[in-house]
Amino acid sequence: MRLARGHILLGINDEALLAGARDVETALREALTAHDLDAEFEVIETGDTGFTGQGVTLVVHPDRVAYGNVAAADVREIVSEHLLKGRPVKRLVLHLPMAADVGSERVVLKNCGLIDPDSLEEAIAVGAYSAMAKIVEEHISPAAVIDIVKASGLRGRGGAGFPTGLKWSFTAKDEQVYIVCNADEGEPGTFKDRLILEGDPHRLIEGMMIAGYAVNANKGYIYVRGEYALSIERLQTAIDAAHEAGLLGQNIFESDFSFDIEIKKGAGAYVCGEETSLIESMEGKRGYPRLKPPYPGAVGFWSKPTVVNNVETLANVPPILLNGADWFRSFGTKTCPGTKVYTILGNVEKPGLAEAEMGTCLKTIIDTYGGGMKDGKAFKGALIGGAAGAFVCPDCLDKPMDFDGLQELSAVLGSGAVLVFSEDASIVEMLDGILTFFKHESCGQCVPCRAGTTALKTIMTKIRSGEGELRDFDKLVEISTTMQAMSLCPLGQSVILPITSALKHFRVEFEALVN
Repeated sequence: MRLARGHILLGINDEALLAGARDVETALREALTAHDLDAEFEVIETGDTGFTGQGVTLVVHPDRVAYGNVAAADVREIVSEHLLKGRPVKRLVLHLPMAADVGSERVVLKNCGLIDPDSLEEAIAVGAYSAMAKIVEEHISPAAVIDIVKASGLRGRGGAGFPTGLKWSFTAKDEQVYIVCNADEGEPGTFKDRLILEGDPHRLIEGMMIAGYAVNANKGYIYVRGEYALSIERLQTAIDAAHEAGLLGQNIFESDFSFDIEIKKGAGAYVCGEETSLIESMEGKRGYPRLKPPYPGAVGFWSKPTVVNNVETLANVPPILLNGADWFRSFGTKTCPGTKVYTILGNVEKPGLAEAEMGTCLKTIIDTYGGGMKDGKAFKGALIGGAAGAFVCPDCLDKPMDFDGLQELSAVLGSGAVLVFSEDASIVEMLDGILTFFKHESCGQCVPCRAGTTALKTIMTKIRSGEGELRDFDKLVEISTTMQAMSLCPLGQSVILPITSALKHFRVEFEALVN
């Protein structure tokens, strides 16, 4: 990167591309040249800038002024007024704080929105592959790596919250072991993994390398949604660059350790977010869940021991190895150390991506990271954890957001999706949408889920049409309870959460529709 007086970070993600980011970039470069500023300011493509629903976004450094909904026609005004005269274009300025400006606890998102994700040099400049180098240089054994991850208390960020180091230790050390990164991300309202992949792909690659070293694996796969075109493109660019630099492949850092990574594209099935369904899909079969046990750690991909971890989980691994378990435990709570990446959507002023310490309360996430309730309306409730999550009410605003704290509320942290509702939102409509989704996404392999999701949707349609009865609420709970006990995978098992939580906190709203 050449020396420049300033930098203009252009957020490139799917939303920005659809809003005309490439036209804005072309106009920006032309305007800088026309004003003889092309040597003064460098335009850098980066990942998500932390603003969602704001079209094309720019962040001007060192001023740290963010612009949103920028069109190509706005660029000359930004260049002439702001860059030349020092007067920001107020009508385009995003006054809400950027994710990078809130708190100091960014671990996973530390580099997202601040570096060019297609540049290996920039990634290395901010520490990429330093943890793997440390392992090799200090001769840290695979068992010691697992012990460090265990000591850190890192728990899976895909939703289940299972201790990562423990999962690695359970993996059989066969002659062939696989590392699989679950980047399927089918949970509605969740896009954290996509933005990690698009903003800092080398962080994930290094996390997979370290996991591979720990469990004696020399091959890794990233199972990513086929719709994530930009994520796939940037991942492949990063993998190719790492290969060319000798950071992937044979004898990494001139050691005996070799590791390679391949991308596998998913076809968009929600059920393939479950690890055994994902493995079936990777093997070219229909994405049906397997009976467990055996678990993937013993019998996984091609019947070999396999570690399946989420994107966010693996992205936490390099800084843990670099800074130590105690450093990681300085964030979060005693039983849930570290940070959590949230996708904040709904009736908030600033929908988008945020990273906060585990245990941060819902009110802080909404007010500090989400910019508060939209249009000053009152908070009615929130759906936490996506479609498979639970509804919470205003009484839950001050409760800690972590795996254990939410369990006490009969809720789950899940994928970290937080959908916020204001006073005029309909929880009935939201639950109906969730049940429609589950019915559509059921793979149909097991009867409890196949028949249960259809029955639940039928009852909800009856309630919404005004033809429901009070006993229909008991039927919803009865059917979902049976599904929880008898369904083969978490899709059918988790339908009970949104149903029981919606009826618990918002029953009056449902009863108003029945005779």
